[in-house]
Amino acid sequence: MGRVLSAKNVTLAGAAAVLIVAGLLPLGVMGAKSLGHYGPVLSNARNWKLLANSLLLAGSTTAVAALAGVPLAILFGKTNLPFRRLFAVLFSLPLLLPPYVLAVGWFQVLGSSWLFGLPGCILVLASCYMPVVMLLTMVYLRTVNPALEEAGRLSANGWRVLTGISLPLAAPGVILSLLLVFLLTLGEFGATTFLRFDVFPVASFTQFSAFYDFGAATAAAMPLVAITLAGLLVERRFLHGKTFAFRWAAPAESSRIRLRALGPLLLLAVLAAMAVALPLSAIFWRGASPRALGDAFHRAGDSALRSLLYAVTAATILTPLGFLLSYLIHRRALPGWRLLDALGLFLFTLPGTVLGIGLIVLWNRPATNWIYTTPLIVIAGFIAQYTALSTRLMLAGLSQVPVAMEEAAELSGAGWVRRIWRILAPLCRGSIGAAWIVTCLFCLRDSSLPLLLAPPGLDTLTARTMTLMANGAPDLIAALCILLVAVTALPLAALAFVWRRRA
Repeated sequence: MGRVLSAKNVTLAGAAAVLIVAGLLPLGVMGAKSLGHYGPVLSNARNWKLLANSLLLAGSTTAVAALAGVPLAILFGKTNLPFRRLFAVLFSLPLLLPPYVLAVGWFQVLGSSWLFGLPGCILVLASCYMPVVMLLTMVYLRTVNPALEEAGRLSANGWRVLTGISLPLAAPGVILSLLLVFLLTLGEFGATTFLRFDVFPVASFTQFSAFYDFGAATAAAMPLVAITLAGLLVERRFLHGKTFAFRWAAPAESSRIRLRALGPLLLLAVLAAMAVALPLSAIFWRGASPRALGDAFHRAGDSALRSLLYAVTAATILTPLGFLLSYLIHRRALPGWRLLDALGLFLFTLPGTVLGIGLIVLWNRPATNWIYTTPLIVIAGFIAQYTALSTRLMLAGLSQVPVAMEEAAELSGAGWVRRIWRILAPLCRGSIGAAWIVTCLFCLRDSSLPLLLAPPGLDTLTARTMTLMANGAPDLIAALCILLVAVTALPLAALAFVWRRRA
């Protein structure tokens, strides 16, 4: 038994060490590097203006995402609306792409100076991050005990039950989604750069890329670290002690609120056409010519292949890592499991520019050039940023497996590794597949980390597109976005193929 426990503890501690080294250690080194440089940063009036712009953009985007995302989640998750799954997929598509792709699409549609500034950034980022609110609200609405809703229907109609029981019980999930949208918008760099709206992440990026001043760059990044940490404390306040026992089964049709008018369906069709179909169609209309596509493939075909290679490699590492960390958290197998869960979420919401600078400060030294000058540093950034995604998806799967099944196998003499391989992994194969696909897609769409970390000549498609945006022709930029959409579709096609084979 001691040997079994030792193997289990060593494996789980190793998984925790990977996350700490990949994410926490760079931030610690960056904090030490920033000492003595706060005076010029804090006394710079422009930095305070940039911070105010970032907070205004994040707050406005979160408000718009909430106003759209929560009603959509109710329509798709609690009513009998026709084609609700199709609409949910359509509204979720912008989340799979870098925000600057939607910005390019809207530029092709509007082509006006109105788009360049705060209104355009709110339009683009609210469209991109609204699915976070919609999807998380739908998930948490499914966690509500159906017995409570059925009891409420004995004395009230479906809408009263929704507003009086379901939504209040799902409120922690709604709050979490709004917090995520706020922090993700706060760290957005690509779309705001394209739309010429100066935000605070530009301050640290400029100090690093233009002046190569590590001290000033790290000092300028620390306010974003502080804001992200404050947001994490809010998340701990509202979700402390809450379970992650998600129910994957959809609610029964008889329990759905019945809609008797076609108005919501027509309104959703118009919104989907305007928010998703219109900008993406404009990109294809402008960049789908053979000349533009040939030029894009000539300039960035190798970057597209590298994007796939990096994303597949990172997802293949993140999936078992997330499984082990979710097991550690769900079983509370080691002391500090709650802090480890908080660290993963903190790194996910941390701006990529901040994390990238921290990784450069840590690994840019002669002894670790084998990491800094190779794609390993990009993979390390992906592991640090997206471990929370695989961990949370695995937690949802593990919560469906009774602990008694593993305990029974242990009593029959099965070792810990065998229990993981023969019992838990097969029962969680849906969550494992979802974790691989989701982390692969997020690594493909990431632009901040590859832009900072990719070695010369080894960049990704997102980084290459951003570098060409400054002086590239509109046809070329649109064609590069089409290439990125095609690369993103490959993991989705693989998922559809596997799903069809399983069905």
